[in-house]
Amino acid sequence: MARTPLYSRTPQRPEPASLATTGSSAPATAAPAAQHAETASSGSARPPPPRRPWRQRHERKLWLIGALLLALIAGWPAWTLKVKPPLSVEQIDAAMRESIAKEPLASAAAAAYAAVIPSVVRVIGEHTVAAAPATAAKSAKLPASAAKTGAKPGNTPADKAQDEEGRSVGTGVVIVDNGLILTNLHVVAHANRITVSFFDGSESEAVIVSLQPENDLAVLRAKTIPDDLHAATLRSTAGLSPGDEVVAVGFPFGIGPSASQGVVSGLKREFRSPEGQRSLSNLIQFDAAANPGNSGGPLVTLDGHVVGIVTAIMNPNQQRTFIGIGFAVPIENAAAAVGMPPF
Repeated sequence: MARTPLYSRTPQRPEPASLATTGSSAPATAAPAAQHAETASSGSARPPPPRRPWRQRHERKLWLIGALLLALIAGWPAWTLKVKPPLSVEQIDAAMRESIAKEPLASAAAAAYAAVIPSVVRVIGEHTVAAAPATAAKSAKLPASAAKTGAKPGNTPADKAQDEEGRSVGTGVVIVDNGLILTNLHVVAHANRITVSFFDGSESEAVIVSLQPENDLAVLRAKTIPDDLHAATLRSTAGLSPGDEVVAVGFPFGIGPSASQGVVSGLKREFRSPEGQRSLSNLIQFDAAANPGNSGGPLVTLDGHVVGIVTAIMNPNQQRTFIGIGFAVPIENAAAAVGMPPF
């Protein structure tokens, strides 16, 4: 019985003749054959997958570590507060004292003075002592009613601020930068010549341009003004209340400019001089020191705004010195004297 021939898958070996014929090229031909045989013997085996980068292999671990770090940073202030005990009142007080000792707080009154002082002027009125009220009014080009209202000395700061030569010294404040100056009428009522001294030291002759005798106010215009003349900022008294701090700026007894701090003592006060020659109403009462020479000067709030014009002090003992009560004309009246619109 004939047998079915069996065939082997083993590749046939090259015959010696072919080896002899090819010579040295036989090894090169045998290598691909061997590689083919190895591939065939492995069957369906696949090559190993490529190795992934380290970051991809540990991606989950990196996300976890990042989340932990964020939680640590976010909770750090809370941990700090829990670790440190709260400061006691004594510790806070000691820290504040140390801070103030190193760098003292700026004075609010000093800031108000610095804001208004470029607008403050010294007013000097030269007049004849022996002149009668009507003659003095005529020489100063004042109406007779104004001379009658402010002719005789009253209980006001500048009434007796005169020397032997017949000069009266008062204060004024620039309200318009073209040279308009607001002062008290009794400072310049009998003056034959009026001189003003500005903040920069320059001087100029001034003339009266407007009067308001019922409020003891006069408006002057300087003939020559500095290039950098500053006008004061005016503020309505509508929001002013007793207890508000104020600063009076002027030339008391010709010394200055000087500043004194106090508070508003009252509003809508009335004042009548002992001689009965002057009666004023709707005044601001204050306790900042004012003396002869302060008349016409500004009464300033701590934000540097002018709310009144200093005009009188209470002197029941007739000594013409400050005893704690001063009066100022509200700035609304002063604005009306200049012809400025109301606030």
